[in-house]
Amino acid sequence: MKYLDEFRDPDLARRLFDQIRRITTRHWAIMEVCGGQTHSIIRNGIDQLLPPEIELIHGPGCPVCVTPLEIIDKALAIAAQPGVIFCSFGDMLRVPGSRKDLFRIKSEGGDVRIVYSPLDAVKLAQQHPDRQVVFFAIGFETTAPANAMAVYQAARLGLKNFSMLVSHVLVPPAISAIMESPTNRVQGFLAAGHVCSVMGTDEYRPLVEKYRVPIVVTGFEPLDVLEGIRRVILQLEQGRAELDNAYERAVRPEGNVAAKQMLADVFTVTDRAWRGIGVIPRSGWRLSERYAEFDAERRFDVSDIQTAESTLCRSGEVLQGLLKPNQCPAFGKECTPRTPLGATMVSSEGACAAYYQYGRFVPANTIGVASSP
Repeated sequence: MKYLDEFRDPDLARRLFDQIRRITTRHWAIMEVCGGQTHSIIRNGIDQLLPPEIELIHGPGCPVCVTPLEIIDKALAIAAQPGVIFCSFGDMLRVPGSRKDLFRIKSEGGDVRIVYSPLDAVKLAQQHPDRQVVFFAIGFETTAPANAMAVYQAARLGLKNFSMLVSHVLVPPAISAIMESPTNRVQGFLAAGHVCSVMGTDEYRPLVEKYRVPIVVTGFEPLDVLEGIRRVILQLEQGRAELDNAYERAVRPEGNVAAKQMLADVFTVTDRAWRGIGVIPRSGWRLSERYAEFDAERRFDVSDIQTAESTLCRSGEVLQGLLKPNQCPAFGKECTPRTPLGATMVSSEGACAAYYQYGRFVPANTIGVASSP
């Protein structure tokens, strides 16, 4: 996108807010799936400017946040082994495991390195043939093509010292899990534009038809989010449930065909545990048998892992949309970005991090309310 200002225009934002107010006649609960959308909403105060009838529920769309504790602890165990160069994007280094994080492993002598692409880890494996190089591959469908390409390149190069610790998760099964939960209150979804730029929009149509729920694909700038909300509310008010693409400048119905072919070759669908949520059937990817030799879980003996979540952290409820971050008793007290209890306070897309960064320390409906004598 060449220009950003046109998607942050305050006059256009006012017009969208006015349209949303005019069409809203009752209470509606909408979930934005992506953590990037959550940060845009909180940073720009969109949730505070919408009609009070509209409730925005923050979904489990932060890839760092939903990476299961067991995988984090496996990463720590592998990174601590001698002869290993453990590579990760920077946002994973401070995610707490049961007792440590990757920064602690690094301070204790582990060779933990921040890379900017999984292909950087492949280059390191070429440069250090006497070391085992492991890349920590997490994320939704957005980051998966680059990770698949890294494995594909390692296979072509015949690298025996490169492997990948994989914890990829998929959006559509998570939407199904949310809709089938007995505590579900979501009536419409804002789908993540970057995920759909890879996978396309067709896989969301069965969800719309099965659950009779509007799904609008949208981007991450303020006007993107507002237009997505407007389209969801319009459907709900008219009693419709349709799949709508409000991010056509980046998303095509078929997605990125070449990327999807690479994903189908390197990965296979599997059940996946989501941190704070539990196991969702067929909600993730693992390396296919063709590339199983590059699976770090098979290469290293990390099967006997004992995990222990913080008893104070309620990030699981935040990820399920059952709790706003500032409703957690530990928020801003025991749990801060410097002393995080859960991944939602660490990740650049975490809801707790957004609320802390932008000063949402108390629920909005309590501001100006006098306390009882």
